[in-house]
Amino acid sequence: MSIKPNPEWINHENPEWTDKMFDESVRFADLPAALQAKLRRGRGPQKAPRKVSTTIRLSPEVVQHFRATGDGWQGRIDAALKDWIAAR
Repeated sequence: MSIKPNPEWINHENPEWTDKMFDESVRFADLPAALQAKLRRGRGPQKAPRKVSTTIRLSPEVVQHFRATGDGWQGRIDAALKDWIAAR
């Protein structure tokens, strides 16, 4: 039984895989070693120092304010804290 996709979710530039496509696919481990190395090379050199992942508890008002500013809100919190540090 086949389930029909929601027409609003169809992306013709990136179609959903068919059973045939899955059948013809190759496992990563079965690819040539040179191609595996190329695909596994990682993120590359960082343009700026990496940030440290941490957990911090903030008041709901702070989170709501920054989230309301859209994507990148966590970076704006970081910038606000850097400004605060520089001011002291």
